[in-house]
Amino acid sequence: MSIVIRNGTIVNATGAYPADVLVEGERIAALAAPDSGLAEQWAAGAERVIDAAGKYVVPGGIDGHTHMEMPFGGTFSADNFETGTIAAAWGGTTTIVDFAVQGKGTSVLSALDKWHSKADGNCAIDYGFHMIVSDVNDTSLKEMEACIDAGVNTFKMFMAYPGVFYATDGEILRAMQKARDTGSMIMMHAENGIAIDQLVLQALANGQTDPVQHGLTRPPELEGEATSRAIALAKVTGSPLYIVHLSAAHALDAVTQARDTGQNVFAETCPQYLFLSLEDLARPDFEGAKYVASPPLRPKEHQAELWRGLRTNDLSLVSTDHCPFCFKDQKELGRGDFSKIPNGMPGVEHRMDLLYQGVVRGEITLPRWVEISSTTPARMFGLYPRKGVIAPGADADITVYDPTAQQTISARTHHMNVDYSAYEGMELTGKVSTVLSRGRVVVDDNGFHGAAGHGRFLKRDLSQYLV
Repeated sequence: MSIVIRNGTIVNATGAYPADVLVEGERIAALAAPDSGLAEQWAAGAERVIDAAGKYVVPGGIDGHTHMEMPFGGTFSADNFETGTIAAAWGGTTTIVDFAVQGKGTSVLSALDKWHSKADGNCAIDYGFHMIVSDVNDTSLKEMEACIDAGVNTFKMFMAYPGVFYATDGEILRAMQKARDTGSMIMMHAENGIAIDQLVLQALANGQTDPVQHGLTRPPELEGEATSRAIALAKVTGSPLYIVHLSAAHALDAVTQARDTGQNVFAETCPQYLFLSLEDLARPDFEGAKYVASPPLRPKEHQAELWRGLRTNDLSLVSTDHCPFCFKDQKELGRGDFSKIPNGMPGVEHRMDLLYQGVVRGEITLPRWVEISSTTPARMFGLYPRKGVIAPGADADITVYDPTAQQTISARTHHMNVDYSAYEGMELTGKVSTVLSRGRVVVDDNGFHGAAGHGRFLKRDLSQYLV
């Protein structure tokens, strides 16, 4: 199919400029200056012409951290790969990288096969995988090499959740040595789980059972300590390190210091840490359970530090950690015991819109919005220049964005398979207008036009940021 996008302003990580876009089949074929006359010729033979006057034409978003059908605490996250990727498309995201999960005592490769079976034929947009390695031994370390050959070259480990995902410092060190030797990368959930578990037990023993205790028993100092320890292990081994869902100034300080010394350390944050706070966890009548995720929401003063980190590039990108659990029947499992509330929040649909508020408020520039939501994830996770840029030869993953449209976030109108919104009632400036996934219009003002099975698995190259 031939599509022409006319009269818009292209925004890449390198800057913004007026240009028209020709899409042929699944890829961007050419760009043309508005006054060149080429667009008129293209439009004459095109099957569809999209008028983007007054709008931005940006590369489709890449959410590098999602959890569809994620097992946790005796239940599963509420979005499967079909509902979750449809919701992502509605929000201008055209690629996700989800996490396959190796359980204790199981095979890394069998876990990858299991997640392929969940996603294959069900995704509405393109997708890739990271691998959670929870059982480090000679076999799993060898299987990491096979994963890399299969296009899965980022391996997540946990310093939290003892008895479930937790890895000792020795196990982390061995996995980092493998990453160093193979050119792959370790991703780290950096919280001191051993200390946190003691604080949780003490709170429960004192009758402190409300959701806000989830935040109070996981203080930012323990995220900072674990981040510093992970960085030290990475330095000892010579391994690159990627800190997932960084939430606290303490952890950001550790990352900044490591990067200033030239260490290959990267970090992401998430919209919930930029817009929500510990006050939300403290909402009465168990409403705070909706905001239970790990790391927890922090006091508001951390938000300014995270925005600063995004401006200075000490925070490289923004993902969602999308892991939704319905309030009814799932979050309610923790009534009377906050430690039993499933950890996770919905967000895959609203990442692009929320981050655009950073442009509206003057926290980040327009090109930086594109960089942290699309271009850097593409480079970080081995997808660039196929993804993450409006340029000839790239996949035609394109979001046409209306910067002046007004919208109000609500569970009544969102498309995620969850019964609440963490941002209920938040009024935003800017809204997705049209979304193309590999040259197919999947969202426009008239609705959703994609389909489960359109999305393809992406065999990823190694990170382009490693030196």
